[in-house]
Amino acid sequence: MGALFLKLANLSITACWMVLAVLLIRLIFRKAPKWIFCLLWGLVALRLICPISIESAFSLIPNAEPLPLDILYAASPDASANSTQIWPAILASIWVAGVAAMLLYELISYLLLRRRVSTATLLRENIKQSEQVDSPFVLGLFLPVIYLPYSVADEDLTYVIAHEKAHICRKDHWWKPIGFILLAIYWFNPLLWVAYVLLCRDIETACDERVIGEMEKEDRRAYSMALLHCSVRHRTIAACPLAFGEIGAKSRIKGVMNYQKPAFWVVLLAVSATIVAAICLLTVPKSDINRQHEIVVPTENVETILDNAGTSYLDDSIELTLPATDDTNAAFLSNSTGYTETNYSYGGQTVGVSHDEHHSESHHDDHRH
Repeated sequence: MGALFLKLANLSITACWMVLAVLLIRLIFRKAPKWIFCLLWGLVALRLICPISIESAFSLIPNAEPLPLDILYAASPDASANSTQIWPAILASIWVAGVAAMLLYELISYLLLRRRVSTATLLRENIKQSEQVDSPFVLGLFLPVIYLPYSVADEDLTYVIAHEKAHICRKDHWWKPIGFILLAIYWFNPLLWVAYVLLCRDIETACDERVIGEMEKEDRRAYSMALLHCSVRHRTIAACPLAFGEIGAKSRIKGVMNYQKPAFWVVLLAVSATIVAAICLLTVPKSDINRQHEIVVPTENVETILDNAGTSYLDDSIELTLPATDDTNAAFLSNSTGYTETNYSYGGQTVGVSHDEHHSESHHDDHRH
């Protein structure tokens, strides 16, 4: 569990670079179509979902593994329990509890909402009306249904239904729940909370732009009035429903009234920026890929290997010779059972050392100059 948490933490940290890039692009290309912003948030989701890192010479990610998995095997010689192994386990337990709490909250909210609309009556096709709801919304994944309160005025009904149908055509009833599930998994990253809130806003504004794209100013004014009449205040973050006036009604009304079809060069530059961000921030440097494939040997195993390597084998005969050069420094080591003699030759000086294993002391036989 600790290794899984560290892996997700690394994905979360690397995804932050993509989130910052999206925030920058949103700021620079404010007049770009909002569907491009939704596409950028999709790239963030891809970075969070994909566990495999693609190497690229154009990557701007500083490190694909900010929290190396090696810390799970780090040794602590002064303590019986290794703190670097204990903390990942503790944090992983807290993370699991947070994920479970968020998913349980969403499940209960969904079930309560389904119960409220259980008495809704069919208006036509996949559109139902209910006296238990405050604003229009879409609910359901495989068979999405548009729910309308009876209080929606007839002059607003056309615009409200057009907006909710645009959500269904854009598959927003899938993308928003997927975004919430990712938020539940990465709930410990505050930057991803910001990303989810902005995703929900961009989904709504992109849907507004799709509906009003070919409208005249009078129709846009009527659409704005429908937004105002159906606006509601929600202070909670949830995966559903996709409510017509749930998010930022004031800013959306202003955007609808001031809407102008984006210039071609704005769209082109925004799409180019999206492609560059994908190439530079969805990949990792080649050195990081190589480092991830290195074999990590726990410290305890290294110590065992060194202990075994230091064992003397008196029954073998070993001779070690250094590579010869013009001023040759050679070392010869001859081992035989019970007796060892080593001669070192350097610059015309020879030092000989002999040792008899039957005696407890070593003797320096001679020094020749």
